[in-house]
Amino acid sequence: MHMRRELEGTVLALIGTFIYGIEPVVIKSNPTNPVGFAALSALIASLVLWTAALWDGGIRELRDDPSGIKRAFLVGLFGTALAYLAYSFGARMSTAINAALLTRSEVLWSFLLSWLFLGERITARLIGYALFLLVGLSLVITQGRPVQPMPGDALLLLVPLFWQMGHVMAKGLPYRPTIIAALRNTFGFLLLLPLAAATGMEPSPFIVVEGLVIAFGQLVWYRAIKLINLSKATAIITPAPAVAMAAGVLLGEPLTVYHLVGFVLITAGTLGVIKVESARSGGRPL
Repeated sequence: MHMRRELEGTVLALIGTFIYGIEPVVIKSNPTNPVGFAALSALIASLVLWTAALWDGGIRELRDDPSGIKRAFLVGLFGTALAYLAYSFGARMSTAINAALLTRSEVLWSFLLSWLFLGERITARLIGYALFLLVGLSLVITQGRPVQPMPGDALLLLVPLFWQMGHVMAKGLPYRPTIIAALRNTFGFLLLLPLAAATGMEPSPFIVVEGLVIAFGQLVWYRAIKLINLSKATAIITPAPAVAMAAGVLLGEPLTVYHLVGFVLITAGTLGVIKVESARSGGRPL
């Protein structure tokens, strides 16, 4: 049973890597106000997810046990509203390279918060493989160019912290992934709505695409962290930005030595993380 859970959770996290690898391309293509885009995307995602919850009986589960709704509000507050606002304003005061690198520090926040609040075992092997991932991703993103600190970097460092705070709270919710994701996006939409209305909301086909990416990505993600350690799942999805870059290389963009070395390190780190079994402190399996 434990090995089957480990395998399923690992495969789902890998699928999430590819889904979230698409997201930066969609966000970058969006021509509208980013706050309005985030709010409307969360609305689309919530509509898709509530439809799925009706289909799989999740609504009954929520009605029978409403005890997690307040906690789900915090997931929406930290994981969607605060994270997106910090990213939106931080990215305006920084560079695309800094934004990509600093948000990937999520794996380090995950190690700390998962150990503190979830009692997950963080081994030296897991940390070592995660560092392989981060070094490889840094090479792919920067292409060997020095990174210049920018005023928005402090806000960008808060983004992965907010994500992980939301994930830690979501992992303990007594609901299936459809309900957790639906509640997160509903609360996220409602929290972002006042600022989005004040700054402008415009229709765009990219809103629908982003809403679908959010919905399917979170379904996969929340199922994965129900099955395996949050720290392991986060390490697996760390190289998500490299997916879009790899697609660009396949479509004809120049292939550099930094790409090659970076992708080798990312592959080695990912394979290593996959081999680390999820366990609580003291070695107890999930």
